[in-house]
Amino acid sequence: MKKLVIATALVLGFALPALADPVDGAWKTQPSAEGKFAIVQITACGDKVCGTIAKSFGPDGKQITSPNVGKKMIWDMVAKGNGVYEDGKIWAPDKDKTYNSHMQLSGDALAVSGCVLGGLICRSQHWSRVK
Repeated sequence: MKKLVIATALVLGFALPALADPVDGAWKTQPSAEGKFAIVQITACGDKVCGTIAKSFGPDGKQITSPNVGKKMIWDMVAKGNGVYEDGKIWAPDKDKTYNSHMQLSGDALAVSGCVLGGLICRSQHWSRVK
């Protein structure tokens, strides 16, 4: 019985990282008009994907103190397959607005976009994976 428990733990230990969603990880946002950017940590939130602002940086690339650190930026994103994520929400700190959002993953690049007013006003950014 002890060997069965150990074998199961080993199998799960190796399998769980393989079950991680490809978008999981740290992502550098595109700089704002002021040159500020953030690192967003994307993880699974139940059966959906969410992202939290982990760090903020000034135009000089140095880390800054920001009230946005720790805030959820992405939530309710649903993985549709082939790097497509839809039906989520994204909060834009620079505008303090929440948009209906979708994302497209392509290797270490993430195209993030969001719209309000039934798609009349949209914004998009290209994020890069932090290694």
